[in-house]
Formats: sequence, structure tokens, C-alpha cells
Amino acid sequence: MEDILATITAYRQERGWTEYQLAEHSGLPQSTISSWYRKNMIPTIPSLKKICLAFGITLSQLLSEGDAPVSLTEDQRKLLQRWARLNKDQQEVIFALIDKMQVQKDNGSSIIGK
Repeated sequence: MEDILATITAYRQERGWTEYQLAEHSGLPQSTISSWYRKNMIPTIPSLKKICLAFGITLSQLLSEGDAPVSLTEDQRKLLQRWARLNKDQQEVIFALIDKMQVQKDNGSSIIGK
């Protein structure tokens, strides 16, 4: 597994947060976060879950290896939640709509009102 503290640091720096700000967003004591780095400790799973909530990511995203940290906007989270409720046929319709929208955009026109 990658160095979890380095991953947390990358997410934190991506947001421009200090350790103190991470503590505020996660609800963890700043002394706890600071001690992870000073003592090179691995955070507990409950602490990692709080960190993930603060970052707006899942635990699996935090622990995934090989990919750069990914953060979802609130709109992206809503879209994925709604996507998960669609059946396969509905998902195909959405793909077709997106493709049509892209073609229209590339041609400089709009599908609205057509």
C-alpha cells in the first residue's frame, strides 16, 4: 500500500488546507493528525473515514494505488448517485444523449429547441 500519510497530504494540499484546517473539516483533533506525521503512524479506519468525509471521497478512493487523487464536486456526486439508480437501457440512452450533445457542440449548434 502507498504511504497513506503522503496520500492524505496530497489531498490536503490539493485543497490548500493546513493540518489544522483538515482537523476542522474532519472533526478530528489537530493533535491527532499532527501525531500521525510526527510518529509516522497509520491512522485508524474510523479516522480515515472522517478524513474521507472531509475530502468528499470514499475510503476506496483514498486507498487506491496508482492514480492521482480524485475529488468529486457535489454535482458529480449527485450525478453518480443518480446514474447508479438507472438500469442498463437507461444508461445507454444517457450515453446517446451525451454523444448527441457533443456532436451538436462540435458543429456549433444546440440541441435545445430542435
